Amino acid sequence: QVQLVESGGGLVQPGGSLRLSCAASGIIISTNNMGWYRQAPGKERELVAAVTSGGTTNYADSVKGRFTISRDNAKNTVYLQMNSLKPEDTAVYYCKAVRVISRLAYWGQGTQVTVAS
Repeated sequence: QVQLVESGGGLVQPGGSLRLSCAASGIIISTNNMGWYRQAPGKERELVAAVTSGGTTNYADSVKGRFTISRDNAKNTVYLQMNSLKPEDTAVYYCKAVRVISRLAYWGQGTQVTVAS
């Protein structure tokens, strides 16, 4: 059974930083594709950042230069470092895992990030 547990969300002022964590069980993050998505109220869920099994990363244009996705294989955990946060980054952030071979996808429960002064 695959479980993805996000943590690290909260309230932060504009310009601040947060680090989100996604602890995985039942799936090995280093050999599968992992990503962070977000969904703001009234909007569709969108890709924020992703890392492939080979280590290739990609980012939404809106977060390039501010967010960094990384993984700690020993802890089987994926991180999203978010710097220079803006009010428009406010959303529920979700971790997603996609198996490389079967393409089966799994989602975490989400963590709220609110950027406000």
